[in-house]
Amino acid sequence: MMTDWYQKSINALALNGNAGRTQEAYSRALRMLCEFYGKVPEEIGEAELEAYFLHRRNVDHWSPNTLRICYCGIRFYFVKVLQRDWNLFNFLRAKRESRLPAGLSCDEVRALLGCVRTPHNRAYLSTVYACGLRVQEALYLEVSDIDADRMMVHVHRGKAHFVPPRSVRGLPRRPCRCTRCATATPHTCWRAASTCA
Repeated sequence: MMTDWYQKSINALALNGNAGRTQEAYSRALRMLCEFYGKVPEEIGEAELEAYFLHRRNVDHWSPNTLRICYCGIRFYFVKVLQRDWNLFNFLRAKRESRLPAGLSCDEVRALLGCVRTPHNRAYLSTVYACGLRVQEALYLEVSDIDADRMMVHVHRGKAHFVPPRSVRGLPRRPCRCTRCATATPHTCWRAASTCA
């Protein structure tokens, strides 16, 4: 059942131009607050909100990234929808985590791609790896997005869609002729190993 405050949150986030996943994350943060106190956001005071944030940080030990989404979602609703510009929102911050992503060595990439037996899956995964696509970008990658003549890949639904998106990325420069694929004619595929060589 969709509640009034939930629909207000979704509508305000949509009008603000937030992406669908942001709308879901912010609304989930607000829903968790309401479930925690068992009341609607309009009935929650500033002291209760502060106690909630401290509980999530100190008792539940939420990560800084989770806390940041929680802060932003609840702040958006209280400031933009309820128009409550409380002092709490002026100093609310979550420490930014600075973790390096786990990177694979060239040998690990070759071994990983060597486990893929079907040629079309190997070509897809090699292209995703070689172009450095994010998961969301890779999910929407289609054969028609690859421009082999210009050595480019058109990226749909990239993360930076509010600014001019990085809609085209260069392919690795070392194509190979692959005749073992499902098609009867030879075509160009891209080896992730070419980025390591």
